[in-house]
Amino acid sequence: MIINYLRAALLSLFLISISVNAMLGQDNETESYPTVKFDGSLKNKFEYAIDNNMSRFSVRNSRVGIRGDVNHFLGYRVQLDLNDEGDFKVLDLSGVIRPAEGLTFTFGQTSIPLFNSYVTTPADMMFANRTFLAKYYLSTRDLGLNAKYKFNMGVVPTNLEFGVYNGNAINDPVWKSNLSYGGRVEFGSMDGLRFTGKVYDYPNNDSTNFLFYGADLRYEINNFKVETEIMKKDSRTDFHSDMLSYYIQSAYRFPIKNKFFDYFLPAARWDAIDANFDERGFDTNRLTVGLGLGFDDTKFSSIIRLDYELYFVNNSMSIFNKNDQMDSDKITVELLLTF
Repeated sequence: MIINYLRAALLSLFLISISVNAMLGQDNETESYPTVKFDGSLKNKFEYAIDNNMSRFSVRNSRVGIRGDVNHFLGYRVQLDLNDEGDFKVLDLSGVIRPAEGLTFTFGQTSIPLFNSYVTTPADMMFANRTFLAKYYLSTRDLGLNAKYKFNMGVVPTNLEFGVYNGNAINDPVWKSNLSYGGRVEFGSMDGLRFTGKVYDYPNNDSTNFLFYGADLRYEINNFKVETEIMKKDSRTDFHSDMLSYYIQSAYRFPIKNKFFDYFLPAARWDAIDANFDERGFDTNRLTVGLGLGFDDTKFSSIIRLDYELYFVNNSMSIFNKNDQMDSDKITVELLLTF
């Protein structure tokens, strides 16, 4: 554990030094190659489990990363999590090739074409805790090759994506006879209406072999947004059960003028997950309501969140067996810093 923290500290200092040197060495008006851009997020939480009167403080995520271009043809992305609930993780280690306009190939450790960043990335999430399908389905990254092609179908922005991966999650370059693969198609943009359909085949081993498929729809205009998604996990073995999950979430941003905050953000979410598929409905349902107080800045932003989670459990699920607090009603206070 000590070695991991030392390694994390050294890597973070290295990333910061590269970024500072790059910022000092470049003209603000003109950009020359290679480019280096530094980003990061720090997610600190306090949680109180109402059902059993337990509480804890945690650093949920502490991410640092760099991205940039070697030239007009090649780019790169490196991202580390210095503290993911106590663990050090390498998240992104990839190179990007841009052979034509709108076409990119990402080679290395990168995201799989299954999840939306706004329910998996700490800096983009609407609530302190992830949705059920983002947390309990599959790792968001793997080692492989991902291809994207963006173009306009008439007046509709369109994105086609396909990837091939080891199929053993991150930081594990295993030899496989059956690789994982998947893709998605996306119509629209983050401003306005957007629809996405996706499928992902995950033949990990003889006991873990899944097919994931789903769709999502979102709409955003001015300060309002609403998002919904449904995803099914089919198990091809008897060692695991199928799983179905969905969510719908919405928020409205109210700008305010005072010396403390730039806006406040009320939000609500309903999500559910099911593995029994019986007449009782979804095994676990959850209502989350939250209020965020946010700060805007051109380079740094942050938000203080207060969330309340109310669980409705029809059938107990093994995914919540780690501790009694996992499916307990909760109050969460979060400080999220992004830069």
